[in-house]
Amino acid sequence: MTLLWIVFIPFIGGLAAWAAGRRNADAARWVSLAFLAVDMGLLLGIWRGQSGALSFAAGAPWLLDFDAAWIPPLGARVHLAMDGLSLLLALLTGFLGIISVIVSWSEIQERVGFFHMNLMWVLSGILGVFVAMDLLLFSFFWEMMLVPMYFLIIIWGHENRLYASIKFFIFTQLSGLFMLVAILYLYFIHGRQTGVYTFDYAQLLGTAINPATAKWLMLGFFIAFAVKLPVVPFHNWLPDAHTEAPTAGSVILAGLLLKTGAYGLIRFVVPLFPEAARAFAPIALWLGVLGIVYGAVLAFAQTDLKRLVAYTSVSHMGFVMIGVFSWNTWALQGAVMQMICHGIATGALFILVGALHERIHTRDMRHMGGFWTQAPRMGGVAMVFAMASLGLPGMGNFIGEFLVLVGVYRVSVPVTVIASLGLVAATIYSLWIIQRVFHGADAPDIHVRDLSPRESAVMAALIASIVWLGLYPQPVLNTAQPVLSNLIRNYSDVMTPHQIGSRPETSKSPFEGGLRGMSQQSRPASSDFDIPLNPPSKGGSTGNPPSTGDSTGDRSSYLWTNVPSRLQSTVNFKERRP
Repeated sequence: MTLLWIVFIPFIGGLAAWAAGRRNADAARWVSLAFLAVDMGLLLGIWRGQSGALSFAAGAPWLLDFDAAWIPPLGARVHLAMDGLSLLLALLTGFLGIISVIVSWSEIQERVGFFHMNLMWVLSGILGVFVAMDLLLFSFFWEMMLVPMYFLIIIWGHENRLYASIKFFIFTQLSGLFMLVAILYLYFIHGRQTGVYTFDYAQLLGTAINPATAKWLMLGFFIAFAVKLPVVPFHNWLPDAHTEAPTAGSVILAGLLLKTGAYGLIRFVVPLFPEAARAFAPIALWLGVLGIVYGAVLAFAQTDLKRLVAYTSVSHMGFVMIGVFSWNTWALQGAVMQMICHGIATGALFILVGALHERIHTRDMRHMGGFWTQAPRMGGVAMVFAMASLGLPGMGNFIGEFLVLVGVYRVSVPVTVIASLGLVAATIYSLWIIQRVFHGADAPDIHVRDLSPRESAVMAALIASIVWLGLYPQPVLNTAQPVLSNLIRNYSDVMTPHQIGSRPETSKSPFEGGLRGMSQQSRPASSDFDIPLNPPSKGGSTGNPPSTGDSTGDRSSYLWTNVPSRLQSTVNFKERRP
C-alpha cells in the first residue's frame, strides 16, 4: 500500500489544494507543500531503509511491490513496483515538486487553487509512470501527466501560451498513441502465443516476436520516449513549451517530464525488444550526438534567455540518449546521474530566469547587463549553475557526462569525440549567459532586486544538492548500480564467455569495487553492448540463431543485418581494451 500512497498523495493533495484555494490562496500553497512533504518523507524512508536496490528483470524482488486486480477480463492489473532506478527518480520528483510549489508562491496570483491542483496531478502522473509495471496502467499515467501540464501552460503561461500548449499537446498525445498501439499489439501477440492475455511487464518480457514486427513495436515505444526526451528531430515542441510555461511548469518539464522519456528507454525499449534495440543502436547513438551538437548550436542563436536554457536541455539530454544505447555499466550509470543532475541544474536556471522575468518583465538578453552590482546573490547563484551546466568538476553534471563519455568510448570513438564537442559548446554558452546578463554595461532604467530569503533558501537547497552529487555521488551510484547490473546481465548472461569476451581486470568501473555489499555475482559480466537476440525464456532458451561452428561470426553477421554499412563502420560494440 505504500506505493499506492506515494502515487496518490499528490493527487489527493491537489484536490485538497483546490478546495482550500477557493477560500484562501495561501492555504492552497501550504496544503500542497504539506502533502508533498509527506510524500517526500515516505520516499526518504524507503531510501534510508533499503539495503540494496534489486531489479525484477533478473528475478529478484522489488524494494516495494503492490499488485491488485484492475480490469480482470482484459488481464490489466494495478501493479506498482519500485527498484533503485524508480526510487531515485521518485525522489527527484518529490524534491523538484516541493521546489516548484515554493517558487510559485508569488508568481501565481490568479486561480491559485486550480493551479496547485494541476501541479500536484502532474506530479502524481509522473510518479505513476516511474512505478507502473502494467503496460496499460503505464499508458494511463503517461497520458494523465500531460493533461494538467497542458492547463498549466495554457492558463498561466506567457504571451504565446495558446500556440505552445497546443503544440505540446499534439506532439505528446500523438507520440503516446504510437506507444499505445505498440502495447496493444504486444498484448495480442503474447495472448496468441501463451493463451494468457496480460499487460504485465514481467510476463511480456519473454514474448517471442518476429524480428520485423519487433522493430516496428520498438519504434512505437521509442517515438513516444524520444518526443519526451527530446530527441532531434522530435524536439520541436520543447523550446516553445519551456518559453511560455510558468516557472514551475518549466521546472517540471525540464526536471521531470523529460526524464520519463529516458526512463522509458531503459525500462521498456531495450528489455522488451533487445534484438530490435541492438540493431537500432547505431542510429540512436548518432541521433543522440545530433541532439548534443544541434541543441548547443541553437542555444547560441537565442536572445530569449529562457529559450536559450531550453535548447541547452536538448543538448544535455543527448548525453542520456547515447548513454542508454551504449548499454554498459559506465554509460548507464552516467545516464542516470545526468538525468538527476540535469533536472536540478537546469531547473535552477529556469527558476533564475523566472525570477528575472518577474522583476524586469523581459527575457530578452539585449535588454540586460550589469545586474551583478544590483543583485550579487543572484549573480553568484547563476554562476554556480552555469558552472554545473558546463560540467565543472565538483558538480554533479561532471560525474554524469564523464561516465557517459567513458562508456560510449568503449562503443564508438567517433561518437565520443563529437559528443565531447558538446562540452566545449556548453562552456561557451554558459559563460556567455553570465557575461550578457550579469556583466558588461549596466542596462539603462532597469533596477533588479536581489534574491529574497525564500528564493535564497530554494537556491541553497539546489546548490547543496548539485555539489553533493558532484563530490559524493556514491549513494546514488550504489542505489542505481544493482538495478543496472541486473538489466545488463539479464541480456548478456545467455552468451558464453567465448562469444562475449572476458573483460580484463584493469577495465573495471571504479564504482564496482566500492559498492558495499555488492557480490561478485551482482556485477555485469561484460561492458559490451550485450543484448541477446531474445531474452531468456522460462525454460532457459535464448532464442539465438543456431551456431555453425564459429559462434562469434554467426552472432556478428546476424546482429548486424539491416544496419547501414556506414553506421557499422563507426560503431564497434566490442570493448576497447587498454
